Amino acid sequence: MTSYPKHVPPNDDKRWKLVDATMRRTGQDSHSLIETLHTVQEVFGCLDERALRYVAMSLRVPFSRAYGVATFYHYFTLRPGGKHACTVCTGTSCHIKGATVLFEKAKEVLGAQSDKTSSETRISLLSERCVGPCALGPVVVYDRQVQAAENKTALTRRLKDWISQ
Repeated sequence: MTSYPKHVPPNDDKRWKLVDATMRRTGQDSHSLIETLHTVQEVFGCLDERALRYVAMSLRVPFSRAYGVATFYHYFTLRPGGKHACTVCTGTSCHIKGATVLFEKAKEVLGAQSDKTSSETRISLLSERCVGPCALGPVVVYDRQVQAAENKTALTRRLKDWISQ
């Protein structure tokens, strides 16, 4: 077994121990890149440049590969999210059932652009190509809780409640 130098985490944050544990468990193999990035995303909320560089060096993969994986998969984000997240499914089934109208209404209520976090409300508005329960559309995911057959009134009420918090 080849011994590789241990890379030092970007800072003293104890959450890096969780990332290191994932890499140790997988033998610091380059094939564990996605699993390790999932751990980083889970414990830090996003994949910033320093995290990507640390993981790339630790797993001995080019930074461009780590960055490419992080930007290819929709699950990963390079920016911190807001206090709350509203994700509107824009898959075919949800689109046909009115998801576009919901998404436009959410942008209006939040004064936000797609895939951005409003600096005033700290609410992230996202779109997802498909979240899965196509027969239940249009689907909106509020802070990881799926809401089936959503409508403009309920969406507006939920977003305004978040804004007033």
